[in-house]
Amino acid sequence: MLLIETLYTGDAAPTARLTLDFDARTKSRLRTQLEDGEEVGLFLPRGTILRGGDRLLAADGRIVEVVAAPEDLIEARCADAFALARAAYHLGNRHVAVQVGAGWLRIQADHVLETMLTGLGAEVASLTAPFEPEAGAYAHGHHHAERGATEAKIHQYK
Repeated sequence: MLLIETLYTGDAAPTARLTLDFDARTKSRLRTQLEDGEEVGLFLPRGTILRGGDRLLAADGRIVEVVAAPEDLIEARCADAFALARAAYHLGNRHVAVQVGAGWLRIQADHVLETMLTGLGAEVASLTAPFEPEAGAYAHGHHHAERGATEAKIHQYK
């Protein structure tokens, strides 16, 4: 099994690809496969969230490109900025990962949240696309001292 423990920031071109959905890209410990079927073990620093386009350095020296897999999403659009902000507030209040675009919000498919968004006046549509949500306010510098935490946490992805 190929071991990957390091993010790569150099200029070398990737020689392998690792396609993962968002939930898998939030795991620092994961057994999975490259696109060619080779088995890999990810052992990344805790709290690492991989994004499409990130590159990893494998133990054998290969550079592996992370690809954000298409997944089932809901896209919400609203009549005006106030309604869109209100929808974003209610999603955030539920600690839902949200991808923000120009005039739209995307979340992972969830019929309960879809019903909530419709009730708030949003027009919702299902689509399949890579999911790249905001890192959130907790991505940098927020600590949970009451639990003795020493690192930032995104609540949904501890």
